[in-house]
Amino acid sequence: MSALFNFQSLLLVILLLICTSTLAHEMMPRVMDRNRHGILGIFWKFARIGERLSPYVSICCILMTISILFGS
Repeated sequence: MSALFNFQSLLLVILLLICTSTLAHEMMPRVMDRNRHGILGIFWKFARIGERLSPYVSICCILMTISILFGS
């Protein structure tokens, strides 16, 4: 089943994109800041979300892990 049709999988993909983009922005900020516009600007926006809302993203990652481990 595709992640687009399963809501929990879609949320997981978005959380992973946010975390990965934030880490990539920490390691190479010039590359990410150069690509603010266009298709690659999506990753810059995910990095901004991860930087500014990091406590909430962390809580969502923990909740998603719990729901995957103990969910049906």
